[in-house]
Amino acid sequence: MTVPSLPYRIGYGEDAHRLAEGRPLVLGGVPIPHAERGAVAHSDGDAVLHAVADALLSGLALGDIGHYYPDTAPEHQGLDSRVILRDSLALVREWGYRPANVALVVTLDRPKLGPLRAEIARTVAGLLELPETEVGVSFKTSEGLAPDHVQVRVTVLLVRDGE
Repeated sequence: MTVPSLPYRIGYGEDAHRLAEGRPLVLGGVPIPHAERGAVAHSDGDAVLHAVADALLSGLALGDIGHYYPDTAPEHQGLDSRVILRDSLALVREWGYRPANVALVVTLDRPKLGPLRAEIARTVAGLLELPETEVGVSFKTSEGLAPDHVQVRVTVLLVRDGE
């Protein structure tokens, strides 16, 4: 791949997981208390960190997390999604970029996540080495259209080092 010429890049990531009883729900590295159901996934199913990692990678046309962490690989079973995010961030840094701003939207009917907004923003910001003010977190419901899943959409602004 040729080194990108633009000083700024925009990445987009999206992830979704079916929900099932007896599974933990973790979003943005934060365990969600009182969740009746959690994500069905090969890894720990943290849809926020998966979408952030995909946004980082897509901003530099580096593929997606399925390329680096296929769900068919037994060694990734139950993998902590913070590892996926750290590795994706390292790849972005190898190309001379860093995240400057992240906006994420979580769609989940229940439980209500509003009380966890600051903790999720703080955790994601810490993993990306950003000020908490540079991570926007929004919550939506599916209005009953898709009550059996969690979905996350993320945009990220990448800035070339020195800009």
